[in-house]
Amino acid sequence: MKMLDGRVAVVAGATRGAGRGIARMLGEAGAIVYCTGRSSRVQPNTSPHHYAGRPETIEETAEMVTAAGGRGVAVRVDHHAAAEVESLFDRVKRDERRLDVLVNVLTGQPVKSWSSFWTLSPEEGRAFLDSWLWSHITTARHAVPVMLTNKSGLIVEIIEQVGIEYHGQFYFDLMEASLKRVVYGLAMELAAKGMAAVAISPGFMRTEAILDQFNATEATWRDAAETNETAKRFGFINSETPCFVGRAVAALAADPKVMRMSGGIFSSYALAEQYGFDDVDGRRPNMWAHLHMKPPAKGPAFDWKVVAR
Repeated sequence: MKMLDGRVAVVAGATRGAGRGIARMLGEAGAIVYCTGRSSRVQPNTSPHHYAGRPETIEETAEMVTAAGGRGVAVRVDHHAAAEVESLFDRVKRDERRLDVLVNVLTGQPVKSWSSFWTLSPEEGRAFLDSWLWSHITTARHAVPVMLTNKSGLIVEIIEQVGIEYHGQFYFDLMEASLKRVVYGLAMELAAKGMAAVAISPGFMRTEAILDQFNATEATWRDAAETNETAKRFGFINSETPCFVGRAVAALAADPKVMRMSGGIFSSYALAEQYGFDDVDGRRPNMWAHLHMKPPAKGPAFDWKVVAR
């Protein structure tokens, strides 16, 4: 039996990149995976901010989930529209009668300027924050009541770094710090219900967009890592596929003692070391070696046993 056989997951933002890799690996573990996003074969994504024009679709991701050994279900959802999010989880509850895993890989507006704080528009900064944070919060809000039916579950937020180092732009940094605090708050609120919340930071991922940027494929990426100066500077040779963080999510979801991790912030490499999995190419990439840093694994952020009492 596969370790997540019969479990139900929603990957919010599963069209491409980390979301697609996570959905595939949950499928590899045997899960039923609802793959959501706005890029669909029947209704393309026309937003100017969210990878408009790229060819990937949620249907393609769902097919990959099924091919990997699970069951993929594609549902077009704009997670910025609360009614669509509510409808998604109503469907999950009606069709599956349970929800075990929610993974938020949702994006918002791109950073328009990396200028100093005092030169940025507060109105645009607020719109940026809203575009990122509320989709995550709304999605978790509608997922939790479905999870409560079994008094268990795991919520995962995908973030960009595990520490509190500055992200280079005030509103972008504030958004990233807020997502970590969302995890902490959910962990505190859900501990007594036997539900966990964690954040995971992947390393340098070979997403579809990154491979295109370096004019490479999964078969030729090493050439780019050795010859492209930008790729060399950023340590592309230590990059990982989006499936690496996917196996991290699957390992956490299958861990019967996952509550001890709740509230924590982890790198994909640290979780690979803890659970003993590799990337789909057989490597265990360590981005932190390139940065000459210790692979971070912070958490749990609080003693959930105390909170649960």
